[in-house]
Amino acid sequence: MGLNVSNRQISLELGVSEKTAQTMTEQMRTEIKNNRPKTTLSGEVEFDEVYVVSGHKGHPASVKKGRKPRRRRLKGARGRGTLEKEKPPILGMIQRGGEVVIRMLENVQQKTIRPIIEKYVAKGTTTYTDEYDIYSQLNNWGYERHSVCHSAGEYARDDDGDGFCEVHVNTMEGFWSLLRSWLRPHRGISQEKLPAYLAFFRGGTQYQKMGAWIT
Repeated sequence: MGLNVSNRQISLELGVSEKTAQTMTEQMRTEIKNNRPKTTLSGEVEFDEVYVVSGHKGHPASVKKGRKPRRRRLKGARGRGTLEKEKPPILGMIQRGGEVVIRMLENVQQKTIRPIIEKYVAKGTTTYTDEYDIYSQLNNWGYERHSVCHSAGEYARDDDGDGFCEVHVNTMEGFWSLLRSWLRPHRGISQEKLPAYLAFFRGGTQYQKMGAWIT
């Protein structure tokens, strides 16, 4: 699992059926998700979100009634998605030099992200975001916010004049790049199972390999 091989390959190497291999890996991912250690981010924390196309693979009872069948592979709607549109957003919060927290969301609204931010990020933390307006209330929620405007071609900025561009979300965006690459071999993960995969990626071998890069 740490090598991110398929259940079929795991079944061949362990000499068990593919169904058994799937049951074993699902159980391990679920246990990791259910036993995540308490995390508090502080200091300097970057916020960003990514959208993953994810339907109800293997869960036909969860498919919305009346939805037309798909003729080809699952495609999410353009732009920012929601859980209902089968393109759930994932909120990422990464402490520079520290840990990362990622959570699948129902939608990208302030009332959705606020409880998560307040649960995992200490008050008074310096935060860095892009220009997306869901983060516009961070100052009112007790955080110091600095942002870059990607739509204007700005990706990093030096606010204090020390020659170092400290205002950016490049660390979180680099994390997303690794996550996308890690998810690709699984060829579609259902909404029901995606949180367990995210927890495994965050807390498993792949995250440990990233340690030196993050710090």
